[in-house]
Amino acid sequence: MSYKRWTLRTEHTSYTVRLSPDGPWAELDAWGPLGVEEGPSALDWSHRTHFITPADAAPAEYLPYGLRPFTGSELIAGAERGVWWEFDGAQETDGALRLAFTDGTTGLRTVLCYETVPGTDVILRWAEFTAREELRLERLDSAAVNIPVAGSARLTYLCGQWSQEFQLTRLDLTRGTFTIGSLQGAPGHAYAPWLAVQSEDATYGVALEWSGNWHITAEAEPGGAVRVRAGRVPHEGAVLMAPGETLATPRLACAFSPDGLDGLSRVWHRYERRLTGDRLHRPRKVLYNSWEATGFDVDAAGQLELAKAAADIGAELFVVDDGWFTGRADDTGGLGDWYPDPKAFPQGFDRFVREVRALGLDFGLWVEPEAVSPGSRLYAEHPEWVYRVDGRPSRLVRNQLLLDLGRTDVQEFVIGTLDRLLGDYDIGYLKWDMNRPPTERGRPGAGPVDLDAEHVAGYLRVLDHLRAAHPDVTVEGCAGGGGRIEHATVARTDVVWPSDNTAPLDRLRIQHGFLHAHAPHVMSSWVTDAPGIFDPRPRSLAFRFVNAMCGALGIGADLRAWTPEQRAEAARWIARYKEVRDVVHHGEAWLLGTPDDTSCGVQYDRGDRTVVAALSTGRLDGAPLLPGRPDRLRLRGLDPAARYRDTATGTTYSGAHLLHYGLPFAWSADHDADLVVLTRR
Repeated sequence: MSYKRWTLRTEHTSYTVRLSPDGPWAELDAWGPLGVEEGPSALDWSHRTHFITPADAAPAEYLPYGLRPFTGSELIAGAERGVWWEFDGAQETDGALRLAFTDGTTGLRTVLCYETVPGTDVILRWAEFTAREELRLERLDSAAVNIPVAGSARLTYLCGQWSQEFQLTRLDLTRGTFTIGSLQGAPGHAYAPWLAVQSEDATYGVALEWSGNWHITAEAEPGGAVRVRAGRVPHEGAVLMAPGETLATPRLACAFSPDGLDGLSRVWHRYERRLTGDRLHRPRKVLYNSWEATGFDVDAAGQLELAKAAADIGAELFVVDDGWFTGRADDTGGLGDWYPDPKAFPQGFDRFVREVRALGLDFGLWVEPEAVSPGSRLYAEHPEWVYRVDGRPSRLVRNQLLLDLGRTDVQEFVIGTLDRLLGDYDIGYLKWDMNRPPTERGRPGAGPVDLDAEHVAGYLRVLDHLRAAHPDVTVEGCAGGGGRIEHATVARTDVVWPSDNTAPLDRLRIQHGFLHAHAPHVMSSWVTDAPGIFDPRPRSLAFRFVNAMCGALGIGADLRAWTPEQRAEAARWIARYKEVRDVVHHGEAWLLGTPDDTSCGVQYDRGDRTVVAALSTGRLDGAPLLPGRPDRLRLRGLDPAARYRDTATGTTYSGAHLLHYGLPFAWSADHDADLVVLTRR
């Protein structure tokens, strides 16, 4: 049978779409390694149906309710909730494809958009709608992804809660529906907008670029296929389009790897390096953040004492966290009144910043631009700026309210505040936090609104302004830990904060999951004295450093309480990190083992250097009291014929040895982590 086909090619993969022989829709023909489209489609089916329509059984790229009424549709629109469209043409350019469909009755025109990302194996997908007349959209997903499977599909997702984000979790789905998402006005701590689907050796992944409410739904269908739908979720339950309006959905990044979850992670890492753009080449400075040392008890003398200690061990950046502004003695006040507290800085904040910089440190500041305290001057002047519902009480979360960032006047206030701070003081680093989700989400008197999308647009507008107006300022994204981490945020920030939990073994699991979806150069990670919440087993200072060096290294401990020996050890680790951070942030990363193994780690390769961060997570073998052998981490991706020299010990290994046997580690109670640097000879 002859039908129209289009093939998009990335660096190592191809994605082929065809017009269906069964009706007016596009469907997947092939997706996998380059050349996979040459042959009968693995998604072909018998074209016989009983009690469902052909569209319900098809591997459709995107279908409205109306054409696909029973097995999950991506679009629900109009008074009858159904759209029946016809194909209306294709536009194909280098690396991009647009397929148009039009419903003559409602006048809705839908364009399915595809775009490859140069230098990666990522394909971006989204939909664009143009309304001829006023139209209500109840569902407006970004895309559907079809994956042929043999038997059960292995789903891998990242779940958790505050202080336990990014827990790598697996589920075998034979039949039925699996859904993750958030209604918190942000991606949230419970689930990341990321999903991997594995069938035998093939691994497919999707990640939604959206900072608000969202869902990802996987449906295991009869006939051996999994169909994944993803998109934003309007707070109001629907979006009202005006005549002539065009609306685009968030982009869904789609990726394939033949090398399992570990291989898929490297696809995402390359994509995020591209999202970072030229800022990737700006070194992530070793940070010291004073929050865990002082909390809200912020004053110039105490902060300078910490800054001096941080500079002495080799830190390059000093960040004052919460508590620096007026009215902020605790978490009940001050938010919105973003002026330095003259009582805490009696000689002026500008002088304080200069004194920090005189130590050779860059200077950074914490802000929470979307938040307001009920007792603040800002709230007294503009109570209408917060989310609220007339006649209903406004609940406090963390003793604060949330500004409606979808309002233009609120955006202008936030932009003006940040411009003022960055203009008045020599600030090189900004940590943007968000510590509560919206409740009572309304805007009285505004008429039909799309509050979630407007808040996202306002948030991104402010970040875009920061990037344009203050291009040299480093921006950290945070939301009570890892509550707002997705590609729209990653593209506009320099680092993100995966979790407020910095305990060593807890953090190891968080970072193991995080690195499956996100790149090392965006992962801010601190060394602190925090005890474990979920795994309280003690670990050494070396373990804490090696674990934190897997991303962008920071220190958050109270250095005043450290012994001279601890400070000296910290200085040695920081010096080592500076020697290898270009490999960690620019190289290819391989995840070695899991936190459930007795040893695990991360391997980074760049040029002729390989860096291995190795961590002991389990029980010891009893040596030397009892016979035992060193534990080993098998490395990945090396040249079997090459030779690799350990720069610390001088030991030389063949690539074949490291791939087959691995690096040996004789762990003990006093030696539970190591950083090995190999050079290829």
